[in-house]
Amino acid sequence: MFNLKITDETAPLKSVVLGTAKSSGPVPAPEAAYDPKSLEHILAGTYPEEADMVREMQGFAGILEKHKVQVFRPEILRDCNQIFSRDIAFVVDNKLVEANILPEREREFEAILHVLDHVEKDQVISPPEEVHVEGGDVMPWKEHLFVGTYTGPGYKDFITARTNQEAVDFLTDTFPNRIVKPFELRKSNTNARKNALHLDCCFQPVGRDLAILHKESFINPQDYNWLLDFFGPEKVFEINEEEMYRMFSNVFSISPEVVVSERSFKRLNNWLRSKGLTVEEIPYQEVGKQGGLLRCSTLPLERG
Repeated sequence: MFNLKITDETAPLKSVVLGTAKSSGPVPAPEAAYDPKSLEHILAGTYPEEADMVREMQGFAGILEKHKVQVFRPEILRDCNQIFSRDIAFVVDNKLVEANILPEREREFEAILHVLDHVEKDQVISPPEEVHVEGGDVMPWKEHLFVGTYTGPGYKDFITARTNQEAVDFLTDTFPNRIVKPFELRKSNTNARKNALHLDCCFQPVGRDLAILHKESFINPQDYNWLLDFFGPEKVFEINEEEMYRMFSNVFSISPEVVVSERSFKRLNNWLRSKGLTVEEIPYQEVGKQGGLLRCSTLPLERG
């Protein structure tokens, strides 16, 4: 058995589930796309090749292992996209919450049950059916639990709306020691430059007191201003629409001192280094064609 422990986004990582691109299946039909960026590449004929994504994920695994992180992988399901393990579950404090995800993706959670065999049963929580939540929208940080959500009109019409008000209420009840802070995110089924699929697609804390932030992804200006004030303008790296589209905010922290980032994110990587962080640069653009990047590919189990 091992201890689940995730109190924030950047404490030294001890164990993680990294998704897999093996047997990820054929190119989906356009109507089967989960997000507008995947749809864009399906229609353009530039959807990523499995071999390229496997190679990128092996490079990510190598960096994690270099830093002495215990890396688990899902059982491989035939013709099933299992890259984004952040979608299927997340850990807050000492509890693992099973995400209520798109019905077609429930098999992905079953593929990590061999990992959960090492966790006490009472540490695994399955929310009620009406609670829609995915790990990309949930971020523990200091006393807070930041939650990306969409509660506006047409929720059921947005395949990109993954976390609802019922999830905010559920997390508030489940983690009473946390200040749950929701943020309304802009959604689009068809335009990847106008869609924040998850909170980590437009915001993420890094280091000990830094953050990456995209203003226009927040429906309410007061949400953006709250984050800017919380971290301080001098501690925030603001990204533009093109950088958000390329997923600059979806890096992954191994510790407060070490961040894994896409090698082409030169402006961000230089800023992180200027703040004293070590940046492990890897190629990850092929995975990124599916609307997720480094944080999306991981399910951290223990930090500290």
